[in-house]
Amino acid sequence: MITYEEAQEIVSRYNLYIDTETIPFTDSLGRVLAADIKSDMDMPPFDKTAVDGYACRKVDLDKELVINEVIPAGVVAAMNVNPGQCAKIMTGAAIPDGADWVFMVEDAVEKSGKVRFTGTVKKDNISKKAEDIVTGDVVLKKGRVIRPQDIAVMATVGATEVEVSKKVKVGVISTGSELAEPHLKPEKGQIRNSNAYQLIAQVIRSGADAIYYGIALDTEEDTMDKISRALNECNIVLLTGGVSMGDFDFVPKVLKEAGVKIIFDRVAVQPGKPTTFCVYDKGFVFGLPGNPVSSFVQFELFVRPFIHRSMKSDWTPDIISVPLASDYTRKRAERMAWVPVIKNERSEAQPVDYHGSAHINALPDAWGLMSIGLGVKELKKGEIVDVRQI
Repeated sequence: MITYEEAQEIVSRYNLYIDTETIPFTDSLGRVLAADIKSDMDMPPFDKTAVDGYACRKVDLDKELVINEVIPAGVVAAMNVNPGQCAKIMTGAAIPDGADWVFMVEDAVEKSGKVRFTGTVKKDNISKKAEDIVTGDVVLKKGRVIRPQDIAVMATVGATEVEVSKKVKVGVISTGSELAEPHLKPEKGQIRNSNAYQLIAQVIRSGADAIYYGIALDTEEDTMDKISRALNECNIVLLTGGVSMGDFDFVPKVLKEAGVKIIFDRVAVQPGKPTTFCVYDKGFVFGLPGNPVSSFVQFELFVRPFIHRSMKSDWTPDIISVPLASDYTRKRAERMAWVPVIKNERSEAQPVDYHGSAHINALPDAWGLMSIGLGVKELKKGEIVDVRQI
């Protein structure tokens, strides 16, 4: 059995080499940007008003001004602003030649085609050309996971076709004849298969494509059939269950027969000790424990970062240091632990009511996973703990 840190270091030595593709920017949400996005123009492209108001010369602010025209947004002024004049102007419109100031409608009294400034001189209310972006500026760097606000930036700079990493293909297989699919009523001795659908969702959230191969029954033939198909079609294969030491745990034997090399198969972490990492000629296999909390946690710790790294994503998990809300103890400390916590009204980490690695109902309300170091049996209230966001 190796430590969590040793397991992380081993996995970090390996990588997938994923190609890129060019897609419409409207289809890029959640994808990983593979090339920098540069602006094809200045932003703003011209001096423009930031408010509805009156464009004038600053030196004329104490005068009654003649309104020479009204300028809607998107319309270029027909006249210059001369001494004693102003233009009534709408938010976003270009500043007319001759004007160097805009005062707001709220600070004005207009009557019979004339207007007087009644406010206090504070700022010019003009957004200057190129104050946000200069032509050629990198506005989005490669490696970022594209978000809705990034789509707006792409539209602004005309990046309607963008280069992104292709999606990693992840095969998901659940093992064990005791499993029944969710739409079926489990027979005596069976439980519903929650792991597969949890993992599929986690894969999709990671920006990859999930391919579900179903439940591998407790026979070598069925296990080999499903694993072989997944190994042939996917970059990463996720197996849940079947990696322990029971008489019907065929997975290690089947993997070896399929040409898969097991790198490690035990990690000193709780939950999830029987986590397994393997390599084969076309990709990688992660064998995850059968209990749903264990498989969820181990995916977050090992698989999600691996998927992002494979697509050259700059994603890193959010880890927040906060005070512990109450004393915490555990009986054994030979493994590093990850404990579900909520955040209370004082922004403290409060461990949830948690019965162990099969207690999937402990996760939906959890704010994150609190890490407890190997050898640590007790944490005191108020002690600063690290919480990995989930």
